[in-house]
Amino acid sequence: MSSDSKFPNRRAYVVKVRNDATPDAMCGRVENLLTCEQYDFTSSLELVELIRADLATDSTPDGR
Repeated sequence: MSSDSKFPNRRAYVVKVRNDATPDAMCGRVENLLTCEQYDFTSSLELVELIRADLATDSTPDGR
């Protein structure tokens, strides 16, 4: 097994979904593993937007 990740660290996230979340009412927290920044979300659309906005702040060309 290779210890090298196929994915850049800058683009690695942990998504924690609340135990009372449902497919129609997704809520929880997302954390960027490299920067340790955390964001709460209250819908799946908000989750996607948070990740999109976080990736848009990436200033390095290779995403690392």
